[in-house]
Amino acid sequence: MHLTPWSYRADFAVFPLLLAWVGVVSLRPASPSQTEMWLASALAGVGLWTLLEYALHRWLLHQLQPFKRLHDAHHANPSQLIGTPTWISASLFIAVWWYLLRELPRPAAGGATAGLMLGYLAYSMLHDAVHHWRAAPGGWLAHAKLRHARHHRAGARSDFGVTTDAWDRLFRTASTPSAAPVHRQARP
Repeated sequence: MHLTPWSYRADFAVFPLLLAWVGVVSLRPASPSQTEMWLASALAGVGLWTLLEYALHRWLLHQLQPFKRLHDAHHANPSQLIGTPTWISASLFIAVWWYLLRELPRPAAGGATAGLMLGYLAYSMLHDAVHHWRAAPGGWLAHAKLRHARHHRAGARSDFGVTTDAWDRLFRTASTPSAAPVHRQARP
């Protein structure tokens, strides 16, 4: 969806607050073993996020309507402020937390939810960076920008991961740097 500059960047303010809230609620009061459970669950949540990011991007956003049509708008205009409104993404994470609270101990549910949200926040920030920030040549961000640019080339069926290329490598959807897009020369 086309977003205003404020709504496009709302994730960057809302999710740190939501993460803090989940952390406080799920760790108050917490024993050392519950804190360890929370941290282990948070790490698992971050790892799970990277797989969800890959799967949602590859299959939901590139194959299923109406998500494909909405995502195609992003591919057509990658510098535009197109994304998921924060109220939708935050609501989904709260629903996940509520479900996990019914199935897991409170520290595990909170840690897993916090890890998922932290992964989503990292994805949101990196996706914004690859489309809108300048990067020093040869740096980590420059590498991420090139990999994501290969995903955006016409007809590409590769490079679905934004925060990591691990799943692309595992599922053999990673492109090679030689598949970089051809840049048009500036007109005189």
